[in-house]
Amino acid sequence: PFLCDADEDLRCDFELLTDEMASRTGLLAATVDDPALKAELLWLCELIYHMNPTLRTRLTVTEEEKDRLVQAALRLKGQSDGRCQLFVLTQGCPAACQAHLLRVQGKQAVRMLYRWMHRGNQVPPLLVDLANLLSGYFFYLALCLNQAAGVDEVPYESRNYTV
Repeated sequence: PFLCDADEDLRCDFELLTDEMASRTGLLAATVDDPALKAELLWLCELIYHMNPTLRTRLTVTEEEKDRLVQAALRLKGQSDGRCQLFVLTQGCPAACQAHLLRVQGKQAVRMLYRWMHRGNQVPPLLVDLANLLSGYFFYLALCLNQAAGVDEVPYESRNYTV
């Protein structure tokens, strides 16, 4: 019934985006062999689904879950230390490419939440934090997956922005 929401009502769009993120997370989990990583990805799949109806109902994700996500992202950042100096091409093994797509969708979720706020609606700060954290988590996961697959990162230097 929500698919016919008015253009300015972004709630269904957010739900569709997080549904796709959860689905891609499940797909990524299906491609990894490490049982601990598979379990973590399935936990994230569930977490994303808990984020899904927040704009329409209420936030049910907890600070403890956010802290768990922070720790997971920090773990991956440490494991990928030195693999990325600034920007890298979004390439590599298929699992890393899936993680990069999820990274982008995390950013899309953040952008959509800000658009919803700019229209005068309330968004729990924790929800914005979670979307940002998911983007970072999946970036570091992509680096780790490429590392495990023996794939080097390819540096990218923009012609438009200089460092």
